Amino acid sequence: MKCSALARVALLGALCLLPVVACAEQLLRLPAATDAGPARPLVIHAALDLPQARPLLEDFHRRHPGIDLIYRNLTTLELHERFLDHPDEVDVLISSAMPWQFALANDGHARPLDSPHLEAWPAWARWRDELIAFTFEPIVMVIHRELADIAEPPRNHAELLALLNTHRQALAGRVASYDPVRSGAGYAYAMQESQLSPRYWDLVAALGGVEAELVETTGAMLDGLKEGRFLIGYNLLGSYAAPGVAAAPDLEMIIPDDYALVSQRLALVPRQAPNPQSAELFMDYLLSLEGQRTLAEETSLGAIHPALTGPGTATQLRERLGDALRPPGLGPGLLAGLDRLKRQALLARWQREFRRALATDDSADSVAAD
Repeated sequence: MKCSALARVALLGALCLLPVVACAEQLLRLPAATDAGPARPLVIHAALDLPQARPLLEDFHRRHPGIDLIYRNLTTLELHERFLDHPDEVDVLISSAMPWQFALANDGHARPLDSPHLEAWPAWARWRDELIAFTFEPIVMVIHRELADIAEPPRNHAELLALLNTHRQALAGRVASYDPVRSGAGYAYAMQESQLSPRYWDLVAALGGVEAELVETTGAMLDGLKEGRFLIGYNLLGSYAAPGVAAAPDLEMIIPDDYALVSQRLALVPRQAPNPQSAELFMDYLLSLEGQRTLAEETSLGAIHPALTGPGTATQLRERLGDALRPPGLGPGLLAGLDRLKRQALLARWQREFRRALATDDSADSVAAD
């Protein structure tokens, strides 16, 4: 199944709604220690903030000091559009925009990988040995400890729904979540949840009932929680929330125990990569025990390698939450998120359900006035 020209137009239209996570390009260069390395630098373009990427890049560079490494952190939209304009300037492409990364691989832009680590890699985290998921990032709730003055913190979606409905007045304006209209992440989570839970639309209505503030980024939710403006943040990206929560004693991060969405960073080597040898080395490092251990111990991105256990690994999360964790499979199903008509239909329903409680209130007020 290949992307048609019409699908490419729809793809770029959808990308324009992805959240902007950086104001400007961030650049990191790790020069070769000697002149013995490849003539061309290894160029990596990623939608991954430098504080999270730096431990991986520096550990890889220590292991391969002869490689001149250039890393650019871009927004998901910038990354995708730049690649389409210049598919021969980058050696490794990394993004959390899973449908868009899959569309590139599906359209023939990815080189097959030849890594000895692929055999041990979980089937659900790779596609045709061309596209790999190398992180495991649950979508979480974050609560402010002042919520305890109102009720017990929710541990799952059912408890959150009951809390929002029972304490609607006390929580009015004190809850935040993604806006699926303005945020690509918010739209992706809405699409997945609407397929996972029959109570999802009731939860959307309950969020509307407490007049939840709809924002574009995890950072905006964290800022409001730290300031005490919000008592509950719903559907934050756990890898970005974890460091903020660790530095804020009043906040607690909760991975829902009934079901938890999982976001993943997908990496590929373009077919026109100017330095495919170094790109293969880097991809091999991402899949290796050493690279995944760095991921688990020095970042909050979550390691996938099945041989790793303990904090910062998918294995530990699965032992604790089991089937509640719902990573999306890498396959053509991801392309559904790029269908323009399906997107319009889902967003129309989302907005209608979000306004449901307010519409009911208006109707009740009208009856009372009569």
